[in-house]
Amino acid sequence: MMIPNKSRFKPRSLFLAALTGILSISNVYAQKPSAYLFTYFTGNTGNEEAIRFGISKDGYNYKALNNDQPIISSAKISSTGGVRDPHILRGADGKTFYMVVTDMVSARGWDSNRAMVLLKSTDLVNWTSSIVNIQKKYPKQEDLLRVWAPQTIYDAKAKKYMVYWSMKHGNGPDIIYYSYANADFTDLETEPKQLFFSPTNGSCIDGDIIFHNGKYHLFFKTEGGGNGIKKAVSTKLTEGYVLEDKYLQQTKEAVEGAGVFKLNNSKDYILMYDVYMKGRYQFTKSADLENFKVVDQDVTMDFHPRHGTVLPITQKELERLTAKWYNGATILKTAKSNSIKKNNIVLDTVNSTVYLPVKPGTNLASFDPEFDKGLDVVISPKGPYNFSNGPVKINVSVGAKTAKNYSVTASEDHNPVLNGYFADPEIVYSNKTKKYHLYPTSDGFTGWSGNFFKSFSSPDLVNWTDDGVIIDLPKNVTWAKRNAWAPTIAEKKVNGDYKYFYYFTAAQKIGVAVADLPNGPFKDSGKPLIAKRPNGVRGGQEIDPDVFTDPQTGKSYLYWGNGYMAVAPLNDDMISIDTTAIKVITPDNTFREGAEVFYRNGKYYFLWSEDDTRSENYRVRYGYSDSPTGKIIIPKDNLILAKDPSLAIFGTGHNSVIQVPGKDEWYIVYHRFTRPNGITMGDAAGYNREVCIDKMEFNADGSIKKVLPTLTGIKPVK
Repeated sequence: MMIPNKSRFKPRSLFLAALTGILSISNVYAQKPSAYLFTYFTGNTGNEEAIRFGISKDGYNYKALNNDQPIISSAKISSTGGVRDPHILRGADGKTFYMVVTDMVSARGWDSNRAMVLLKSTDLVNWTSSIVNIQKKYPKQEDLLRVWAPQTIYDAKAKKYMVYWSMKHGNGPDIIYYSYANADFTDLETEPKQLFFSPTNGSCIDGDIIFHNGKYHLFFKTEGGGNGIKKAVSTKLTEGYVLEDKYLQQTKEAVEGAGVFKLNNSKDYILMYDVYMKGRYQFTKSADLENFKVVDQDVTMDFHPRHGTVLPITQKELERLTAKWYNGATILKTAKSNSIKKNNIVLDTVNSTVYLPVKPGTNLASFDPEFDKGLDVVISPKGPYNFSNGPVKINVSVGAKTAKNYSVTASEDHNPVLNGYFADPEIVYSNKTKKYHLYPTSDGFTGWSGNFFKSFSSPDLVNWTDDGVIIDLPKNVTWAKRNAWAPTIAEKKVNGDYKYFYYFTAAQKIGVAVADLPNGPFKDSGKPLIAKRPNGVRGGQEIDPDVFTDPQTGKSYLYWGNGYMAVAPLNDDMISIDTTAIKVITPDNTFREGAEVFYRNGKYYFLWSEDDTRSENYRVRYGYSDSPTGKIIIPKDNLILAKDPSLAIFGTGHNSVIQVPGKDEWYIVYHRFTRPNGITMGDAAGYNREVCIDKMEFNADGSIKKVLPTLTGIKPVK
């Protein structure tokens, strides 16, 4: 589109041209924009598929509104009960806002949705909505499989709002289409037309159009034959897009959901995209929409967004949003001190209390939680505070709101023992380092999609040091690149020196890597050790290895299985098994996964997890035997670890066990749902887990006492 001479414009034409970016976008604002609104969703389960808002003053540092909870009920606005991919646009009048979302619950399948939702607001707080089902509305849509990621742009020439989105029909690729909305923004009124024609006829999704230097830049994600963010450019909004055939993302990780916005009072743009397999966003900056520089080091968020968009907003609009959804409780919950276990802050809005669990060694007599003081926040009294004598009264006000009083408690909790999301913990005491070493699954990734393993070390089971990544599947393993799960490790003397044999799950197979030290570096054997089910086993997965060395014979055994428990003797090289001796020893129908074997006072103990890791009832049972290969005897009351709703502890399972060297002193290491939010996360609780340690004791007859899961954890072991 050519830029006409200004003298030929009537005032209204000038105004409309500004809306598409031909002239300064500030023309549509009553005030100059001075802040930003981030619309997003958070995941694939439960209320994660819902619209959330975050705010920023500078476009780099974002705070969640409404405690990172939905600002609109998906059940009320959608046909499926879930919405995703929110896109928000400021209207031609400068004061009306338009939002479009995918009407979809992903648990029903990626080819399950046929609709989008159109929303409209005059204040960013109150929204009206309408469902548009493409398959029902338009003819010849019988083979329509999905309607994804709608967005909106104002077409000044047509004087209408254009909605564009991707659709897939039958075996064809995903194609970006467009249609015009009616005047009320409650429906589409024109037949969908193809917007972009891929020269490769490959799938194109997640389109985002921005007008810059007289041209429309359509950012989108390619799929098939290379996946990533590309761009097509045209001088016309609805046709003529020419592909610029290069990838624009500045990462090798999988990405989607590109969104572009212009920084306030700057010539620069931000291109952001969802690094969805890593559970984070990447921000890049550009002045020309051609060359992009990563600026992740400048970006902070107290939430984990999925595919969303950012809209510049005015100070008044920011104040309206914060008045509705940003309050003292939210501020106290976002304390920034590194001494706080941030995932475990407990906020009680009914009783106006906040609980801050802190790491070992924190000086509670003089502790500053470092509450956020941005966005017109006033906190009194100022820190540091003396929490050693109990709760401290703190007043918080936001903007013109009346200050509210909160009772804030800080306490040293040893559970969880690691900072962040980890699961399926394995633990060993190293005779070489004289330390305990912990090996978990790296958690917090949608659908258990993590692809690396870390290790941690401690002298006392309480104070843990992050020893870093010990195996990165894409870099260190040739036979699998995904689903790094549930490791186990054995320390064994070889030629007079200790070596470490690390067994791990990758792509639903089991491999082994070897190192001279418990924290690596580890070298993979080059092939999976277990790649298929044992003979006669029809279902389940080849995951969750456990290694046990019999102290009576020195012989080592490998156990594994989901849906079944198998065992095989390891050969002397510790990187191969005796395939002729594989034995299925599933204890009973409560066995799901996570076998753990240890020896005490003449008995071989077998522990396992029951139910699904996404269930709050995930729990640990046990049996025993006089042999490391069974038969397993099941005690009458064999449930030893389960949830405690009174403490909001749920999903306790997939454990390992550690004995303090030289003592009959035992501890169980397990994971639970992240607390306190896990129980509200639906299936996502099953991949947002945290590692805990509690004491495990025995009765005189050798039976295991029921373990009480705690918040305080254990004292340092000497």
